[in-house]
Amino acid sequence: MSIGHALLGLLETGPRHGYDLKRVYDERFGHDRPLAYGQVYSTLSRLLRNGLVEERGVEAGGGPERKRYAITDAGVTDVSEWLVTPENPQIYLQSALYTKVVLALMSNRDAEEVLDAQRSAHLTSMRELTARKRAGDLTDQLICDHALFHLEADLRWLELTAARLADLAKQVAG
Repeated sequence: MSIGHALLGLLETGPRHGYDLKRVYDERFGHDRPLAYGQVYSTLSRLLRNGLVEERGVEAGGGPERKRYAITDAGVTDVSEWLVTPENPQIYLQSALYTKVVLALMSNRDAEEVLDAQRSAHLTSMRELTARKRAGDLTDQLICDHALFHLEADLRWLELTAARLADLAKQVAG
């Protein structure tokens, strides 16, 4: 995800200072990977340099003064274009898991053990996400559903690969 575009989108609701942008970003999008303050301010500097935001005064606080940033018309246009531009589908034709299975077979190791270990890790993650989903609000439920659907697809692949392991072993050996 583009941090710059996310910050621009947050600025569309009104001018904010960097600390506030970080707080709102982390609440909405950064549960698992909160932004670092340095990342917020370096992104704001780039957006300012590119004319997508402008400074809108200074706010006094308990610490240093805080610059308020507002989105410009160019910023609104930029984020609008970004919102309607489809993301590239993530196609995993060279996954680490596939590589591990093939290498296990090539080295006469137990590829089923590789698949079992991964299946166990996926199921653990799915249980954690399901608990988080139950306890969360709608935004948390939606992001957990997204992750769960990807894990379910991985589990289907693990099962299919396990069922075809003997045939794969013959091809790898040949």
